[in-house]
Amino acid sequence: MKNLVFKFILLISIVTFLGFGSRTIGLNAHQALSIAIFFASILGTLFFWDFRLSFAFLGAAVLLATHTIDIDNLVKFSSLEIILFLVGMMVIIGLLKDAGFFAWIISLILRIRNLTAKKFVFSVAVISALLSCAVDEVTSIIFMVAAVLEICDYFEVDPVPYVIISVLATNIGSAGTVLGNPIGILIATKSGLTFEDFILKAFPLVMFCLAATILLIMVWYRHAIRKLDQKIKESGSNEMLVRLISVPPDRQTKTALSIFAVTLLAIAFSHRLDILWGLETNTILLIIPLVTAAIIMIWKHQKAREFIEKDVEWWTLLFFLLLFAQAGTLKYTGATEVIAHKIVSITKNNPALLTTVILWLSSIGSSILDNVVLVAAFIPIIQGFQGLSVNLQPLWWALLFGGCFGGNITLVGSTANIVALGILEKDRNIKITFFRWFWVGLTVGVVTTGIVWLALLFLPIYR
Repeated sequence: MKNLVFKFILLISIVTFLGFGSRTIGLNAHQALSIAIFFASILGTLFFWDFRLSFAFLGAAVLLATHTIDIDNLVKFSSLEIILFLVGMMVIIGLLKDAGFFAWIISLILRIRNLTAKKFVFSVAVISALLSCAVDEVTSIIFMVAAVLEICDYFEVDPVPYVIISVLATNIGSAGTVLGNPIGILIATKSGLTFEDFILKAFPLVMFCLAATILLIMVWYRHAIRKLDQKIKESGSNEMLVRLISVPPDRQTKTALSIFAVTLLAIAFSHRLDILWGLETNTILLIIPLVTAAIIMIWKHQKAREFIEKDVEWWTLLFFLLLFAQAGTLKYTGATEVIAHKIVSITKNNPALLTTVILWLSSIGSSILDNVVLVAAFIPIIQGFQGLSVNLQPLWWALLFGGCFGGNITLVGSTANIVALGILEKDRNIKITFFRWFWVGLTVGVVTTGIVWLALLFLPIYR
């Protein structure tokens, strides 16, 4: 109880300081209030995770009641198009889960001939990264952790190193496409970056960072890998393992896979369709999941309500919607333009320094705060640079990679981390200490962010 009271007093103190402190740097009352309310929601999320939606509701109410923003603009800045995109994707993922797609794909790929520990680690890392690219980090990690636990139980080894490996790869892979992480679609819609841009610019860099991560973890967990190798040799053959994880694809799985493949193909060509039909950038990208979800609910009409009620994370989506509206209020009141001017004056309008600041701040920030919350705070600021002769493209990439890769640094750095830890604790009664995660997470986080930093500064493709 005392801890809760202390956190609440600290929250009020920080928010009050930010509100009054904002006035001293030239912000008006509405601008200062919009900053105070937005950071109240952020700190409320950090200090009182279970009540984050309550803070978002109260913040939106205060902004409306004080005329800091009107209803029309609150709706405009709530990024409803992103919410609908995520709803559609969640219905698609619901179908894949229901059809047993994930169990089948993991069992198919894990049928490794002449299995060794290094092959296993390589497979877990690559599958985790590619799955998070294709679906999303949370769905990917749920099924990967289940597979890792089954295999580690079979060989009677500690699953923790392999769960951590899977999570690290998942967070890295989530930056590869607009589908891997909610911040991908958020940045794409706000910046005008397309699915093609992600495939051409983000995905190759993600694969390079994944390769560096695999090399690091091979060294870091060499003793655990050696022990697993020994267990595999003692077992003689992995035929029993294949039978354990074998899931034959049925007609429903094949149909669900076909629908998903067509959806991915349509998303891949969405920018070309925008140009062909003279539509605004990313219009088709946002439409495709809705069309696919509609087809799924017609095909599976008996389960349509279940897909919407159980597979769509309404709690999270409502939080995102209100948080986006609060972040948009910063832009509406002009607060982000003032902040952008201050940052440009501090960095002396140096593009390399500005990119460096955005990348490392977002990486460090996402290690302690949900990356969607962090990115929602940064987006209006980056948009504020638009009229200041600043090239925004490297800043958007810096925000994407920092937001995804920084999540590897701590236990609570991303949703995938928290989900994986929850499964470990619930299913195996295993708790990972902060520092058991932190040192490997920090190493991977710093190395991969460093690789991105060099790429953004020196490769022309990101300018």
